[in-house]
Amino acid sequence: MENHVSGDIQQPEVEVSDSTKAQLILNKSLRDFKKKQILEKIDQSLQNRDKEAFLRLTEKLKSVS
Repeated sequence: MENHVSGDIQQPEVEVSDSTKAQLILNKSLRDFKKKQILEKIDQSLQNRDKEAFLRLTEKLKSVS
């Protein structure tokens, strides 16, 4: 009987762990996507010699990283 109870206790921990891992992976994917978009915009600002946009975007990049 004790084995059944301890099995029930361990199962939710595994589900929470899997859920947490999935959330971490999703968060990293979103952060990487945002970072890539900002870097592309930084490249454009450099090509356009837009100093204000460059400074604004580099600050934004710091908050995403």
